[in-house]
Amino acid sequence: MILHVQEAMPKVRVAQLCRLFKVPRSSFYYQSSRRDESTVKKAVEEIAATWPRFGYQGLTGQLRFEKKTDSQGKPIGERRVKRALKELGLLRKPRARKVRTTNSEHGYARFENLVKEREATRPDEIWASDLTYIKLGKGFVYLSVILDLFTRSIRSWHLSRSLGGEAPLLALKKALDLGHPPQIHHSDQGVQYASDDYVKLLHDHHIAISMAAVGCPEENGFVERWMRTLKEDHVSMSEYDDFWDCQAQIGEFIEEVYQRKRVHSSLGYLPPAVFEERWWEARARRASESDCGDALAILAKPLPFAGGRVTIPQA
Repeated sequence: MILHVQEAMPKVRVAQLCRLFKVPRSSFYYQSSRRDESTVKKAVEEIAATWPRFGYQGLTGQLRFEKKTDSQGKPIGERRVKRALKELGLLRKPRARKVRTTNSEHGYARFENLVKEREATRPDEIWASDLTYIKLGKGFVYLSVILDLFTRSIRSWHLSRSLGGEAPLLALKKALDLGHPPQIHHSDQGVQYASDDYVKLLHDHHIAISMAAVGCPEENGFVERWMRTLKEDHVSMSEYDDFWDCQAQIGEFIEEVYQRKRVHSSLGYLPPAVFEERWWEARARRASESDCGDALAILAKPLPFAGGRVTIPQA
């Protein structure tokens, strides 16, 4: 009512109208400042349909990356996303997670954890490896991946019908074939990563070997979280006709969805491939501006991939 009167009589002060209608000024200002949230709800609902396992923080980052705004063209913050999810009945409660340890009962050499107190500062400084199972209609297949810790990019992956050392070893060979071996390779103490063939391949490329402590999956947490992302965002909502169909769908998820569409809060809400491309562009720009004279420093580096902090960090 006050708003209608104010529009008809713009010279009348709000304080006078509030006294006339016996409405506290704080209530008037609260009501008048409320925004039309229909656009926000629609945007949140669309993003949530595409990324059903995201919490409100992940959805906020995805909205930001896809440049979704409210009806006034303003960015949509976390509180509004959370409120929209609640009103839409989509706000999920966090669930308890089961800890799965690796069977490390073998006679191969053990290696200490070299990355426990270390943070990667550039691409291809530290790689981390792990493997997981994926259930088909009959039986299981096993996926092995290698993750670059700095960019969160999957450097390589391999799907196998057996749990032996074939998949991890082939994934490592694919990653090394890219020509940018890391300083450190990190994994759990599973027999696949401690085997003679795997360790020899790392030594042949002068790569330091790091392993998580027995029974401490959190020490290989980056890859553990990636496996959870794969299963929640893709595997849990997919059906595979056979091994080859599974391989094709997993490849599409990794290459098209995870690498180029799914944002990471730790990467400034950018997908891994986009983050890495911008990092190399920023490095080339800084090298060019400093006139360092090192031609190699300013050459564009191809984005490494083999599969079938809020700002761009300093190089």
